[in-house]
Amino acid sequence: MANTGTFEVYRDSADEWRWRLVASNGNIIADSGEGYSSKQGAKRGIDSVKRNAPDADVDVLPVD
Repeated sequence: MANTGTFEVYRDSADEWRWRLVASNGNIIADSGEGYSSKQGAKRGIDSVKRNAPDADVDVLPVD
């Protein structure tokens, strides 16, 4: 079975809720990019990522 990441929900220094996805090796591989006013809002953000990105396409953009 493959190792999976873990979503962490936490409060930042501005007292906003955020999430981050941590790989099994401890590296942060994704984060919310914005603060939420409630823990539930951060959890909804996680649910949105899980629901909308499992088969997302990858676009490689040209270098300017």
